[in-house]
Amino acid sequence: MTESVISHKCPNCDGPLLFDPEKQQFHCEYCLSVFTETDLSETEQVTSAENIQETSHETFNLYDCPSCGAEVVTDETTAATFCYYCHNPVVLKDRISGEFLPNNILPFAISKDQAKESFINWTNKKKFIPKGFFDASQIDKITGIYFPYWKTDAQFKGRIRATGTKITIWRVGETEYTRTRRYKLSRGGSAKFFDLIKNALQKNEKQLMIESVQPFPMENISNFDSKFLSGFQAEKRDLEFSQIEQRVNNELSHYTENLLKNQINGFTSVHVKNKEINLINQSNKYLLLPVWIVTYPNHEIKMNPYYYAMNGVTGKTSGKLPINKPKLIGASLTLGVIIMLIVLLGGYWLF
Repeated sequence: MTESVISHKCPNCDGPLLFDPEKQQFHCEYCLSVFTETDLSETEQVTSAENIQETSHETFNLYDCPSCGAEVVTDETTAATFCYYCHNPVVLKDRISGEFLPNNILPFAISKDQAKESFINWTNKKKFIPKGFFDASQIDKITGIYFPYWKTDAQFKGRIRATGTKITIWRVGETEYTRTRRYKLSRGGSAKFFDLIKNALQKNEKQLMIESVQPFPMENISNFDSKFLSGFQAEKRDLEFSQIEQRVNNELSHYTENLLKNQINGFTSVHVKNKEINLINQSNKYLLLPVWIVTYPNHEIKMNPYYYAMNGVTGKTSGKLPINKPKLIGASLTLGVIIMLIVLLGGYWLF
């Protein structure tokens, strides 16, 4: 089996092109040329390496870098990465083509420098963090990654039949009266849903990262072009829509039922007797969404690293940080001593 590697090259000097999120343009770090997507569509030069070596190992593959020939190590879901030797951005073509060709991509809008600044500001607000977490080498590890998602648009039609209860209570003199009335109710209609986003990766630790920084501005998505991957890493989906289809439809069916139920007002209680919710049409698209990631090894629980994640467009952040336990214990003891002294001194002055 052979796979091809793409490296988007500068039309002027043949150096690697990188995507600039701030300017929404492509630039060459060697000759400093800047190009728009239209410029590259007319002059793009793509270098392909056809004789790619792949190991039989289940968890990683080896590919030849098209620039320096070094072996690039990836796992099964990597779609774009860097050569560790020449730092040339490479895209694994067969992982973003055919059935794995994304329909859309949401390009990064936040640059690496902006992501670093946001990360530093976020960590500076946290206390009791190990010193090493603020090292420049750790901050430099921040990585822009495109994660795979399924986007669903759908229309459902439904009808619910329910029993509504109205309870009225009033008093006349010393006597309290209660009147209970029950009604047969019916509500019907259709509901359209747009841009329901579901993760297309089975890896649990990555699910947590990318789910925590939603939502993404879907109005900014573009048709997929591999040039947007240059300078970033990307993951290939390992979760097909057929595997989550039932869960998605159940979720949308539940939303439809709630929308119909919310149309019933003015009752003390409503009990749904039966429902008919049917899918009318559905459209599913595969897309890549941008997230900045920093991970920090958890030496206590190796399978659960600490992480920081930031939405590559909106800047929404999430994460969990390690705690310097000796520093925390020391601060707690100091605070305890101060409180004890205040109590003792307060007691002394009272007596």
